[in-house]
Amino acid sequence: MSRTATLTRVMVIRPGATDFDDQGRMKGSLDMPLSERGEQQVETLAAALADIPFKTIYCCPSESARATADRLSEAHDVKVKVVDAFKNVDHGLWHGKLIEEVRRNHPRVYRQGIDHAEEFCAPGGEGLMEAKARVLKALNKCVRKGRDEIVALVIPEPMASVVTSLLNGQPIEDLWRRETDSASWELIDTEI
Repeated sequence: MSRTATLTRVMVIRPGATDFDDQGRMKGSLDMPLSERGEQQVETLAAALADIPFKTIYCCPSESARATADRLSEAHDVKVKVVDAFKNVDHGLWHGKLIEEVRRNHPRVYRQGIDHAEEFCAPGGEGLMEAKARVLKALNKCVRKGRDEIVALVIPEPMASVVTSLLNGQPIEDLWRRETDSASWELIDTEI
């Protein structure tokens, strides 16, 4: 007997911006609140997604992701579940470093982040391939629980791109464009 795959719709939502996002800095797993601009972005996002029928919102344990998820939950009257495995990628010694500084002072590493993003690992940090392995089990569990509904995931960059890559089977391209958040979202159909 063959088993048919179920198509699940996953909405990957990036939180509103933090001060580091506004400054073009790598925040990685640092826990930061939304900036004033980020709060405005979240209000706009909540209005744009007001008609989307979420039943549960899963989010990263960071302050910006939780604030974004909490605002969306108010608009939808749903629960927020914090998933520790969705913690953002650890950028080690490069937390807080300006992306422009990496481009200027480490041109080979910067180029690697563009051409081979999945091989990137900041000094003393976590590589994107490690992050993929870490998040896969939790992602599969959330997707399985969300059959026949839209699964909402509030996850900051670059972890949001790691999750998107796992869902759509595409490699991560240009890490540096995927380092900052601005309350964006994408809907992905995935088979489980």
